Amino acid sequence: MPVTLKEVAERAGVSRSAVSRTFTEGASVSARTRGKVELAAAELGYAPSLLASGLTTGRTKLIGLVSNNFRNPVFLQIFDLFTRGLQDRGLRPLIVNIDDLSDPASAARRLRQHSVDGVILASSSLSPAFAEAFRLAGVPVVHAFGRASGETRVHVLGVDNHAIGRMAARSLVRRGYRNVAFLGGPRAATTTEDRLAGFAAVIARHPAVTMTVSFATDYAFEAGRSEMTRLLVDRPHAEAYFCGDDILAIGALSALRDAGLSVPGHVGVLGVNDMDMAGWPGIDLTTIRQPIDAIIDASVELAIAAAERPEHPPERRIFGCRLVERATLKPTVSGRPAGRG
Repeated sequence: MPVTLKEVAERAGVSRSAVSRTFTEGASVSARTRGKVELAAAELGYAPSLLASGLTTGRTKLIGLVSNNFRNPVFLQIFDLFTRGLQDRGLRPLIVNIDDLSDPASAARRLRQHSVDGVILASSSLSPAFAEAFRLAGVPVVHAFGRASGETRVHVLGVDNHAIGRMAARSLVRRGYRNVAFLGGPRAATTTEDRLAGFAAVIARHPAVTMTVSFATDYAFEAGRSEMTRLLVDRPHAEAYFCGDDILAIGALSALRDAGLSVPGHVGVLGVNDMDMAGWPGIDLTTIRQPIDAIIDASVELAIAAAERPEHPPERRIFGCRLVERATLKPTVSGRPAGRG
């Protein structure tokens, strides 16, 4: 049978309330009493109940970790970092898988039923209505990989997706590509909208460069492969494709190679994220690196702060990105100025 708090109190020669205070963060207890309780607990193999602690303190140390699109391997990488980051800080993740058809208010009610201390919405493609529903339900919210632009009533951490689109366009123009294409994720996703807007704005300043646009149905390998296969049937291939996500780019690479086209010999491909798979042999994808580790670490710290001080004004943090050169784009044209373009 599990060791009880009463047994620890008897072994240590203290009251049960003293044992409870010893294992309650921030509670007042003398060093002498704490030492006696901790020694007795170690001898008996006692582990304090998180449920009982939550009833005492009103804090469950449970953080809702909400996302969608688990078909994209980058989210497995993201969730690995999130769960370890939360657990290393003594918190417990409650993983919630939702989709665009889920009702935001219902999702918020489910999280409230679990008495979470806060919510991290880890998605770049879910509607902002989910973050707002959690906020209205009285749950502190941090939106990681959210749209870090405009006004926000929740904490948002992410990248400037307009800037990513501009960086992609400049990278292709500097390499001498004159017929480029944008292959985005779902048309309604804010990441798709913003990356396309930034990309198109730069291309518009280069009259010699033409651009086409298409959209995949999902941020998934099969969606990228299917859309590229369709494009190769419907029209002559572009010289280079900016794909709105690494997994789309990897799917596109598969379709291009199956069609007998070499990369970057016949076609260039550029992705976004720098997920682990992008650097695998046989893929070696040139991509724009999103600082996933830094965003996750800051999101966890902000979730803790928001749970402790729900009245804290919402913060918006934007993280910088950089190009990671690998093997799916041809080199920059010699002598071409590296201006803003």
